[in-house]
Amino acid sequence: MERQVNNVVNQDELPWVEDGHAPGFHSLRKQLGAAAGSRKLGCSLYEVAPGKSAWPAHYHTANEEAIYILEGSGTLRHGTRSVPVARGDYVALLPAADCAHRLTNTSSTVLRYLCVSTMIEPEVTIYPDSNKVGIFVGAAPGGPKQKRTFAKSLRADAEVNYWEGEK
Repeated sequence: MERQVNNVVNQDELPWVEDGHAPGFHSLRKQLGAAAGSRKLGCSLYEVAPGKSAWPAHYHTANEEAIYILEGSGTLRHGTRSVPVARGDYVALLPAADCAHRLTNTSSTVLRYLCVSTMIEPEVTIYPDSNKVGIFVGAAPGGPKQKRTFAKSLRADAEVNYWEGEK
């Protein structure tokens, strides 16, 4: 069947993109929203192996996220709580410090979920465990990296005076 609308994409048409830069982090991802041409709403399909997380604990200051569990189960760190999640669970993640979150596959099977988010930029993302701040301009986190004009991760304790270096 030929599609008449170019804003429709089937997940089977997209390749999995592998990501993982530290021992506890690894995921496969399909960026559905970007592939369908979304501008202000991101949506990615994730597969996370047992014992792994896709992302470190973080919270956004501008963007709201939601997770919908399709298959498997895991543990959501949400603020100071650990919450078990499983197939059919929907989680709203607000842009606030008390909503810092990390989803970990604590089961023995693959955890598969959709992550949906607003795509507001510029965006500042806080990583409470590592005391880092991420700054994103040009494309929000999860958006196309090639559209970012500025993306930096900084230590939150690297404070400088507002006027430092100004002439």
